Amino acid sequence: MISNQILQNTIDGLKNIARVDFCVMDVEGKEIASTADMGSNAGAAGEFALSPADSQEIQGYQFFKIYDEQQLEYVLMTGGTGEDVYVIGKMAAFQIQNLLVAYKERFDKDNFFKNLLLDNLLLIDIYSRSKKLHIQTDVPRAVIIVEPGSDRDNSVLDLVRGHLGGSSKDFITAVEESNVIVVKELSEGDSQKELDKAAKSLRSFLQKEGIRDIRIAYGTVVKELKEVSRSYKEAKMAIDVGKIFFGEREIVAYSELGIGRLIYQLPIPLCKMFIREIFGGKSPDDFDEETLGTIHKFFENSLNVSETSRQLFIHRNTLVYRLDKLQKGTGLDLRVFEDAITFKIALMVVKYMKYMENTDF
Repeated sequence: MISNQILQNTIDGLKNIARVDFCVMDVEGKEIASTADMGSNAGAAGEFALSPADSQEIQGYQFFKIYDEQQLEYVLMTGGTGEDVYVIGKMAAFQIQNLLVAYKERFDKDNFFKNLLLDNLLLIDIYSRSKKLHIQTDVPRAVIIVEPGSDRDNSVLDLVRGHLGGSSKDFITAVEESNVIVVKELSEGDSQKELDKAAKSLRSFLQKEGIRDIRIAYGTVVKELKEVSRSYKEAKMAIDVGKIFFGEREIVAYSELGIGRLIYQLPIPLCKMFIREIFGGKSPDDFDEETLGTIHKFFENSLNVSETSRQLFIHRNTLVYRLDKLQKGTGLDLRVFEDAITFKIALMVVKYMKYMENTDF
């Protein structure tokens, strides 16, 4: 449905061009938008709506019917009589009719993509409705989710639509209040590279518009329209997993989540059991800052003792002493690959549990 403001802007523009007043009414004669006071003609508009005529001159005004798929939607009244006013009125009615079709198609597409993303459509519905809405089913697509930090309002949705709206192939909507969703159509070439470039471009644009603390995530490229919901689920997971394990990143791809993706899908009781079995009553993040800093730097340098001690500005023997102390306390020797992997996973599991405890559902 066209908003009243859009109708008002349209007839204001038409008046500036044609120097003729217009009034748009509903089928009961109630004024919706007007360029002049024509309320006294409400009764005539109501009678005209019930008549079989599509246009008629009544009491010095021209009346026109505007339909939505053969159902009367509006009555347009044009001030004045004569051939010129009649033609202008017909053109105005045609313009509003086209607006009605365009906005209805946009509403239908919005509804279609929301249901597609949420897996609310049967396979036969996806293909039949996409054909009706002129949406290709066999082109590469991926879902990008934009989550602004503090600017969680419709302005972000409008900005993204303005930035990408020039491409009729992309679709922008909002399934949740906080996030903007872009169903991005890609070329047949290096679609992954194109997707990454689109995400970076979107981030730069929003930052220039003053939107801060942006998080952008995207799923994998899919080749069929029916698989778009999978890319959406992947992008949603990338947003959450990115917050837990990649807090410093503004853009996270589902394909880059690694082991974090597996940990995110573990039930909390199983995580607690794992930590208890490895560390007893302790938690790997209970160590002091110096020990944790040493551990993280050791992992960053691929378990290389010499390089880690150099970057920490400590003697090699000091680092060995810290690792020996850690081994005595936990039973894990980080110089042994298997023990290092166990400890690394434990740190990530604890991080995941803390995030889930602090998240309101």
